[in-house]
Amino acid sequence: MAKQAQHEQAGPQARSADRGPHRLAFAALLVANAALSLGTWLVRLADTGPVAAGFWRMALAAPMLAVLAVAVGQPVRWPGWRIFWIIAVAALFFAADLAAWHAGIRLTKLGNASLFGNFASFAFAAWGLWLARRWPAPVQALALLLAAIGCALMMSESAEFSAAHLRGDLLALLGGALYFVYLVGVERISGAIRPLALLAFASSLGALFLLPAALALGEQVMPHVWWPLIALAIGSQVIGQGLLVFAIGQLSPLVVGLAFLTQPATSAAIGWLVYGERLSLRDWTGAIAIAIALILVRLRPASPIAT
Repeated sequence: MAKQAQHEQAGPQARSADRGPHRLAFAALLVANAALSLGTWLVRLADTGPVAAGFWRMALAAPMLAVLAVAVGQPVRWPGWRIFWIIAVAALFFAADLAAWHAGIRLTKLGNASLFGNFASFAFAAWGLWLARRWPAPVQALALLLAAIGCALMMSESAEFSAAHLRGDLLALLGGALYFVYLVGVERISGAIRPLALLAFASSLGALFLLPAALALGEQVMPHVWWPLIALAIGSQVIGQGLLVFAIGQLSPLVVGLAFLTQPATSAAIGWLVYGERLSLRDWTGAIAIAIALILVRLRPASPIAT
């Protein structure tokens, strides 16, 4: 029992060393990011306040996740006080992330909001390397460099640094920092509780945090049109976060972190198609650089240099 408990507390890299990641983990990660990137558009379409939209995303998704957990053999059970408090703190940071990020979405371009909101991507990748106590292998370093170049190119055009967008950009950046803390919490307990059960708890607690915040800000909470919020709950929380929590338990933080960078490219494309937000050659070049980085980081590195 002691060995089993230690194994369940181990991070994804330790578990992967035992049996390797699930064969569908990387595909699940890509689908998760595609679903999450649609959230920027759906938040704009919602006729509630931005914090209230986050509340409905969590509140509508929580019972769906609980039912889905039972259906796939992951029933929601009491995880014990230690795990519960970690989930509660992670949910608080996730709720704060949604409040800041949703507000930022309505004050800047979709590409900006997704790009700055995914500040967590580099932070989570760097945290994974620090956790492994090693320098990145050459192929990993090249992937990180290409990803950084891709982001810089996209920021130079899609992310227009202007007074009109500054407030929204800063809110999205704050959301990204808060999201990083949530991701670390999820990664730390991903072996101690099943993914859907974890997400059902986090969604329920997040909704409890967001409703009083929306009311205190005087936002419109009750929508006139429900479909954007239902789509947000299903797409971003059930599908997006559900697959992401699964992938975090299977793949290294470096791979997960760089995969987040597919979201700004998708959101920028939505902004271009739906709102006429201009995409330039630099945007496309940056998106291609990020795609190449994601391919490189999936290659098995040679012996890394330990610190």
